[in-house]
Amino acid sequence: MSTNGVTSNPKRTKICVYCGASAGNNPIYLEAARQLARTMAANNIDLVYGGGTVGLMGEIAKTLVSLSGPDSVHGIIPEALVRYERDPHYTSTQVSGGQKDSAADEEAKAKQLPVPDENVFGRTTIVKDMHTRKMMMAQEVLTGGPGSGFIALSGGYGTMEELFETVTWNQLGIHDKGIVLLNINGFYDGILHWIQNSIQEGFVNQANGKIMVEAKNSEDAIKALREYKVSEAVFKLNWSDE
Repeated sequence: MSTNGVTSNPKRTKICVYCGASAGNNPIYLEAARQLARTMAANNIDLVYGGGTVGLMGEIAKTLVSLSGPDSVHGIIPEALVRYERDPHYTSTQVSGGQKDSAADEEAKAKQLPVPDENVFGRTTIVKDMHTRKMMMAQEVLTGGPGSGFIALSGGYGTMEELFETVTWNQLGIHDKGIVLLNINGFYDGILHWIQNSIQEGFVNQANGKIMVEAKNSEDAIKALREYKVSEAVFKLNWSDE
């Protein structure tokens, strides 16, 4: 796109993927992570994720990097998890922070924290705590181009915590981005049943039952984010500092 001879760069679509640092017991979950990465690459979409290099986290990151290059992936991980969620075959103590190492990167160097190979897993930012990680991931999505949003692959407690905080922020009007459950092998059937039961019992507004949208494959998940409509029942609250 060009205006008065000046070329403008449109914002890139960014999807934050919540998923496990485990591969699970069924290979269908790893394949779902690979397929989501392939679909994102085909649609020129960047990944923001929790920075782990094992399990589903590592699989989606390295698959997308192999297809779209290191700039397509940004992992954000708290310092305490660095040694826990790392594949030692692809790590070093040399932090590559791009144009300029951040203060956290410099501290990581000083502490000799293992850092993943950028050419395998993309760019990594090490932060102090879980709250900072979640805020940074969300901010990248909120400033992304059309179709940006959140997708949950299979995962454990951490995935659920991230997912439901993002849902709560949507309900409270903090953001208006789509949230998709990529329901592979019926993994999220229990959550979907809980939502319907909560609506029936009067704890979730009927309209807000669609804050999370179900998809059965990666193509439908991307489509759901592009077509996402904010529930008319979310709170119209002002969260700005002004």
